[in-house]
Amino acid sequence: MIPQIDSQIGITTYNTSFDGIGGKIRSAPEDFHVSEKISEKSFNSIKEQDGYAVFKLTKKKIDTNHALSDIFKRKGIRLKALGLKDASAVTEQFVCSNNSGNTIDEFATDKYHLKKIGYVKKPLSKKDMIGNHFKIKISDCSPGLSKFSEHDRILNFYGYQRFGSKRPVTHLVGKAILQKNFKKAVDLIVSFTSPYDSEENTAIREKLADKSNYARYLEQVPPQMDVERIVLQEMIDHGSEQKAIRAIPLNLRRFYIQAYQSFVFNLSLSAAFVDGENLFECRDGDVCFDDSDVIGKFVRGMDQRLALPFVGYSYYKKTRFHPQISKILESEEIYPKDFFIKEMQEVSSEGGFRQAAIHCTDYFASDDIVEFTLSRGSFATILLREIMKPEDPIAVGF
Repeated sequence: MIPQIDSQIGITTYNTSFDGIGGKIRSAPEDFHVSEKISEKSFNSIKEQDGYAVFKLTKKKIDTNHALSDIFKRKGIRLKALGLKDASAVTEQFVCSNNSGNTIDEFATDKYHLKKIGYVKKPLSKKDMIGNHFKIKISDCSPGLSKFSEHDRILNFYGYQRFGSKRPVTHLVGKAILQKNFKKAVDLIVSFTSPYDSEENTAIREKLADKSNYARYLEQVPPQMDVERIVLQEMIDHGSEQKAIRAIPLNLRRFYIQAYQSFVFNLSLSAAFVDGENLFECRDGDVCFDDSDVIGKFVRGMDQRLALPFVGYSYYKKTRFHPQISKILESEEIYPKDFFIKEMQEVSSEGGFRQAAIHCTDYFASDDIVEFTLSRGSFATILLREIMKPEDPIAVGF
């Protein structure tokens, strides 16, 4: 049986025959270790001096954005990450300065450690990151982890983090923005509740469901609800929902749109699998990625990986998945042209393509430990849900 939260984020199926071992993850941050991998060419470009500083950031109990924000506040150095890592893990990643000026050699707090490892002539970007290596302990699980053998046949769904994890709302906000329903977007951001959220957060959100309470309860909104505070302050000052949404940092507003695109992708992948489409092999007419992640039409004899459309205003209809996607868009009352937003053009998205199946290498499992490497953009939790088949993913650490 598919957990409710899976259905809420567009995942309506399992695609492996494994029974599942249950258990839980992230009992301690040390149980979930993530190490970022960059290409050999990018790694070899790091030299001892001159250019833009490159650092290794090791952290736990803090996400990437908040760690980099704290570094800027404390040291005045603005750094950019290649990928985002959440707080419920021990993570190692590369971060890079965007200017060749002021820098430091090393800095640490109780939550993170920053160490300079060299310099590059051109700032590193997310294109330099090729994937992540995971080492994960599954606590309180049934025997049988070593018997799971379908790691190379996992659908490439977007994971829970993409949608807010404990509070799966990001895609709903994105849809409201696409439909130019900025009032609904504000309501979702400040007052959408989830059974997995804390009692404190739920209590304040229930009060904020009444717009007349905004000014009264603003100071009671906890610091970690920083986006909510931005939106509330703008609503108090100007009373305009569109201005309130625009006050949110651009990268996060774009993320809301991407989250909705991810929801549509999950629904599309689910529907295609249920309809019997082969999602692990390419065939004539398919759009595919090659070994260099270059997109193109299927060519016999080449090593290519099947791709599905990631719907935007330039949605490509000529794939075998258009029947499923068109039905989903019709049901959602969303059309490709909606992804171009005249009122907020900076968050418009043309869309593209995403790999249909997870590319998993270096897989190893024994007892309650599993290790593997995933290519950039794939989620460890999606592989873990097929191994564990959890009844309540969020309750067991997803």
